[in-house]
Amino acid sequence: MPLNIDPASSDKVDTTMAPYNVIPVSDLWTKPFWDGAKERKLMLQRCQSCGYYNHPPGFICTGCKERDTSMAFEAVSGEGTVYAWFIHHDTQVGGFAERAPYLIAAVELVEQPGLLLYTNILNIPYGKIEAGMPVEVVWEKVNDEITIPQFQPAST
Repeated sequence: MPLNIDPASSDKVDTTMAPYNVIPVSDLWTKPFWDGAKERKLMLQRCQSCGYYNHPPGFICTGCKERDTSMAFEAVSGEGTVYAWFIHHDTQVGGFAERAPYLIAAVELVEQPGLLLYTNILNIPYGKIEAGMPVEVVWEKVNDEITIPQFQPAST
């Protein structure tokens, strides 16, 4: 059950987060994630020894703690449930002031308990979002280099 829903924002529906005033920059650890997103594939790092997904990616498996294991990026389904969420009203966050209020959610992917992505939920009034609600990935192309995974209520 949502807490402290501002009635002024409960009917708000984001159909896009564009225009993006802050654009992610890939690095050594996140390049496979962003390369996959360009192809509309949700790619997450996975331990090749124990099969545990690590997100955000790192140099050691946070599941088996094996330092010498191989870590590879693999496609996941993009299906999950809303784990937690809140409506952000702070207008002092650079690049997002004109978007406030906006929703931030943790989505737990079906592939593994506790595998969370922090994202936005699009195409639903804020007041109708609930923990446990099924969601699916949707893609927003920012430019030729960056496509951002977002989520919306599952169609099934």
